[in-house]
Amino acid sequence: MTHSLVCAETVSRVSSVLNRNTRQFGKKHLFDQNEETCWNSDQGPSQWVTLEFPQLIRVSQLEIQFQGGFSSRRGCLEGSQGSQALRKIVDFYPEDNNSLQISCPRFWVELGLGGVGACGWETRNHLLPLTAHAHTFFIPVAEVDRLKVTFEDATDFFGRVVIYHLRVLGEKV
Repeated sequence: MTHSLVCAETVSRVSSVLNRNTRQFGKKHLFDQNEETCWNSDQGPSQWVTLEFPQLIRVSQLEIQFQGGFSSRRGCLEGSQGSQALRKIVDFYPEDNNSLQISCPRFWVELGLGGVGACGWETRNHLLPLTAHAHTFFIPVAEVDRLKVTFEDATDFFGRVVIYHLRVLGEKV
């Protein structure tokens, strides 16, 4: 059964926090499900979030909600197990808007539940921009205990990224 995998024992880190104001813009706001709070990075060429889970997990879905004007044009999801080096799981291309953007599990396509109309096109290890439903993207299922989400090519001139919600869904292995 798929559920949120970020728990109290999950260790999270972020690349930066705007003006080092962790109380107002810190990483905890990524996971609090509060519409009034957000993680706001400081400026830079790329921003990232890492998550270290207390056990091996099977990631099947990612949900991200940016503030329009403060998103990224390109992202990369990486993962690893134990002390292994991070390896790329998938590149993705978020939309620059305020909508919740949800990944579609690969099996939706195999069952005929996805495809161009529902989730866009998938190529090997890449997510292409979508047409019919601009707020969904693919990620392959991965078993990891560490994830890194990197946001590159920010839409903000200074390279800031603002995220209201980040959810990692799947199951414990």
